Amino acid sequence: MARNDFEARHLETLDRDLGRFENLEAATAYVARPLVGPGIAFVFIVLAGFAALAFLGQSSNTLVVVVAAVFGAYMALNIGANDVANNMGPAVGANALSMGGAIAIAAVFESAGALIAGGDVVTTISKGIVTPESIETSDAFIWAMLAALLSSALWVNLATWIGAPVSTTHSVVGGVMGAGIASAGFGAVNWSTMGTIAASWVISPLLGGAIAAAFLWFIKSRVIYRDDKIAAARVWVPVLVGIMAGAFAAYLSLKGLKHLVKISLSQAMLIGLIAGVAIWAAMIPVIRRQSRGLENRNKSLKVLFGIPLVVSAALLSFAHGANDVANAVGPLAAVVQASGSGGIGGDVSIPHWVMVIGAFGISFGLFLFGPKLIRMVGSQITKLNPMRAYCVALSAAVTVIVASWLGLPVSSTHIAVGAVFGVGFFREWDAERRLRNNRIDMPERPVLAPEERGRRKLVRRAHFMTIIAAWVVTVPAAALMSALLFYGIRAIAG
Repeated sequence: MARNDFEARHLETLDRDLGRFENLEAATAYVARPLVGPGIAFVFIVLAGFAALAFLGQSSNTLVVVVAAVFGAYMALNIGANDVANNMGPAVGANALSMGGAIAIAAVFESAGALIAGGDVVTTISKGIVTPESIETSDAFIWAMLAALLSSALWVNLATWIGAPVSTTHSVVGGVMGAGIASAGFGAVNWSTMGTIAASWVISPLLGGAIAAAFLWFIKSRVIYRDDKIAAARVWVPVLVGIMAGAFAAYLSLKGLKHLVKISLSQAMLIGLIAGVAIWAAMIPVIRRQSRGLENRNKSLKVLFGIPLVVSAALLSFAHGANDVANAVGPLAAVVQASGSGGIGGDVSIPHWVMVIGAFGISFGLFLFGPKLIRMVGSQITKLNPMRAYCVALSAAVTVIVASWLGLPVSSTHIAVGAVFGVGFFREWDAERRLRNNRIDMPERPVLAPEERGRRKLVRRAHFMTIIAAWVVTVPAAALMSALLFYGIRAIAG
């Protein structure tokens, strides 16, 4: 009996000790989980530095290029974490794509866009923000590019942390401007170019929001508010998909493939027209077949917009990879060229290994840190369904075409997020309009108190103000950080 009591006490003690070990393991896993993403990102950044070392070999400027490659990899990670959310957020928020599916599609198409059509040439110092001749030495130019690259990456990292989608191109522009001022004074900055970029802060979201709201109004008036929704959808959904196909064909011809084939705006519009008509004709029997047996309600309409929405998100990612990656790795390419030849003027050739760092960095950043911003854009600003998300994606392509035709500078980030705002604010306006009409028809219905009406707003004002504030301060914040980093780098290197 005593032996049994001893064994029971021994087993009880053992179970208690094992329980402590299980709790310790669970606590360790819980603490370590947030470190997995930064750990993988750190490994990628280190590998980017070794890649630069392998491609360049031993030379007097190898260390500088390795440091630039590290900064460029860090920037690419932040682009994936922040900028790509604008393309995938609406599709995820509308439940047309799962988070895993969105990340997989974006990673493939962003990388393809960067590597296939990412451009072999980018204008020195990010679209002429700073006059190269104003910077006296190649060393000062290299320090300026390093400061611009690191400051823009830090700013995008901070914006991702607070949950604000910002323009990575504007961050690079701010970084280049700040470093240029620190190295050569205010006269080094091309202020007319800066003025057009500042104008895009207002033009991009307003134009994107207006176009998205216009398409949502069209869908509501022509399809959703009709007595026979399915019959109306059979007529108008092929038209809308044809418009999307035409817009994206023109968009990709004009923007995404401009480095492979030189295409004018008129040629791009003709390509878009041909593609739009062809897809419209092809979609008529497809939509007719998909709509068979569907109930006459709004939920049934979501089926018809699901696949076009996924395709549009993939095409947006391809075009984004083709355009914004080159801007992000431009300062890195400039450092590589200046370190090799000492030249700081003209156009900068982007080596393939630099584009690979940009493409893979975006994919890793999206996979490791992208879900936060994807959820923000897709579901936390306003509620999206496939029709509303489709309007956002369509607006992004149409707005770029309209802006190119008018010669206006625009930001793809501001367009996409502005389109989400436009859809949300249009829904608020439409709900108020219908409420007023119902009150006229049914005056006995109670009037909502102002507090209740405020609670029912369809756009979350806190996120709206956070994002707008981040947009406004992006260029000056990146510029200030860049100037401070330039002085620090010069002090260390000098």
